[in-house]
Amino acid sequence: MKNVLKASLALTLSAALLSACGSKGGSSEAGSTPAASDGPKPELRQLGFAKNFDPNQDPTAKFLEEKTGYKVKYEALPVENADDKLNLLMANKEPYDILKLSGSQYNRLAAQGALEPLDDLLAKYGKTLKSVNLPESFENAKVDGKIYGIPEQHPKAFVGSSLAIQQGLLDELGMKVPTTIDEFYNLLKAIKEKKGIVPFSGFESIIPEISGAFGVVTTWKDANGKLIHRLDDPGMKEYLAFMNKLYTEGLMDPEWPVNKTATVQQKFSTGKAGVITYGWGIAPAVTAALEKTTPGAKITLIPALKGKDGQVGNWLQGGGVSWYIAIPKSSKHKEDAMKYLDAKVQPDTFKELAIGKENEEYKTENGKLVPILPKFNESRGNADWFITSTDVKAFKEYWLLRVRKDPILYSTFEEIQKQESVSKQDPTLMAPPLPVVGSNMQKLNKLESDYIIKAFAGAEKLSGYDNFVQQWKSQGGNDVLKELSDWYASSKKK
Repeated sequence: MKNVLKASLALTLSAALLSACGSKGGSSEAGSTPAASDGPKPELRQLGFAKNFDPNQDPTAKFLEEKTGYKVKYEALPVENADDKLNLLMANKEPYDILKLSGSQYNRLAAQGALEPLDDLLAKYGKTLKSVNLPESFENAKVDGKIYGIPEQHPKAFVGSSLAIQQGLLDELGMKVPTTIDEFYNLLKAIKEKKGIVPFSGFESIIPEISGAFGVVTTWKDANGKLIHRLDDPGMKEYLAFMNKLYTEGLMDPEWPVNKTATVQQKFSTGKAGVITYGWGIAPAVTAALEKTTPGAKITLIPALKGKDGQVGNWLQGGGVSWYIAIPKSSKHKEDAMKYLDAKVQPDTFKELAIGKENEEYKTENGKLVPILPKFNESRGNADWFITSTDVKAFKEYWLLRVRKDPILYSTFEEIQKQESVSKQDPTLMAPPLPVVGSNMQKLNKLESDYIIKAFAGAEKLSGYDNFVQQWKSQGGNDVLKELSDWYASSKKK
């Protein structure tokens, strides 16, 4: 019943949205694009992703107002049900001027006609935006030949995750860091038998350090020149069988299906869980929490594990477009919004936005840009939330400086990157917004994730796996595969 209600709500919102926004790919209604003001600059409204700070009180907001002359009211989507909230806001024609959207959000809103075509605004007011971004990024942002979002390209491909264990626990058990699936299984058994704590905790459906041992790393994969979804990868069934074995034998957290990231971190830092899923992004928080309960404790990483046939892999994230910056049709200040966005990527302004002033927030040391702490964190620690497109070439070094803002964050980042040689990028990384993909992937991803977690816990039997894959395909998976495959084939000819 819950799913039926959700589906009904989604249909209602979608219909309202289409009604509110007009036809796909069309321009604004006549006269609905207010001109940039000749007098005082209007206050703009910007909506971004969830963050645990008030952007309106952040020093970066004050800097941007001083540099551009525009006062901006910042708002953030909630952590939970962010897409539903965004759909509701757009259906209600909330007059935001700037939206920072994920790829799936951008695909969906562009396909539904909720976003303003930006080609003319970019030509008039976005010359710097066009010059500091790669032409192919704008090309990939097109929907039906029009640009609806300014690409914010991630500057660098990176490995984001690993598994983690306390070194003291390994020493106590007299064991080494596991390198294979079998060694990992033996470690979990030893934790259960000798320590009596939860051997392995997490909440994710795909753990690339483990699934890579079965040949499953990314959502999509090139198999002999053809694109396949991981559900069609023979290794997926083997991965599910291994994880179900862990769960059945009590080697996996029984609360895995309901865990949240904070819960997992708390279990690890209080010694209630032996191994957890981990990433460099959470390293500072986990290390600080662990220091309170076990002063001097060291966290040891467990990199991607090898399978029986030597397969190993992790997910190489980043390197594509991370965000799309859009102006909704409901904006009251479209031209001013574009002027503001262009002002933010003027090279000097963007540099100060991203890393602050030299010898105040950062300095050059041995040829590297390094942050001056704690000043950098106080002034620019949250600057990534405010960035709306980048100076692509310059941002590569600025981004690394931002990773260096926390010694633990940076050392963990460097350690995790040692898996880069065995890591893989998703072949659809540079795919443009595609309407069928945009309309279906959100529900398909949830359908897949829910099934995998149930399969871990035994609530779904692997004997029914093929039926589930057929169900997934019939609910849009086949259509998505066709659209992506057509793009993939054409992209290889270029």
